[in-house]
Amino acid sequence: MKKRKAIAAIFILIALVLGIIFFLNLSFPVGLAGYVKKEYYNQFGPLAICIELLVAGYYLFKGHQKANFTLALFAFTILLDVFFNLIGLFTSIVPAYATFIFLACAGISLWLAFSNAFNLGRITLIAVLGSFILGNAVELFFNFL
Repeated sequence: MKKRKAIAAIFILIALVLGIIFFLNLSFPVGLAGYVKKEYYNQFGPLAICIELLVAGYYLFKGHQKANFTLALFAFTILLDVFFNLIGLFTSIVPAYATFIFLACAGISLWLAFSNAFNLGRITLIAVLGSFILGNAVELFFNFL
């Protein structure tokens, strides 16, 4: 139980620190016309990834049965961000330092989710597909809006 809470606390801390950094880098337009531009909504993508990691860390800390689903959702989202960036589908706006941190967290998240390391309930095939589809939806929403 101490390992689970320690990992969860690290995930929450990373999500909060990077979330604050990303939030402070947001730019808000002066006129109403700026709020309907694609560039405005694209800047919220890294913040959404931080929120996914925060929720996954919270569920893991509490030992909730949805922890494995949220861990897989976070991992798929960041892996898809990197994959889509590598194949040239879009240019990721997540900074390189955050991408490396998120990739390390994603590797741990996938291992925790699929191995059921903390006996929080095995992740089902439907949950895996759901987290993969939602991860795609998050990535495509913030990059192709």
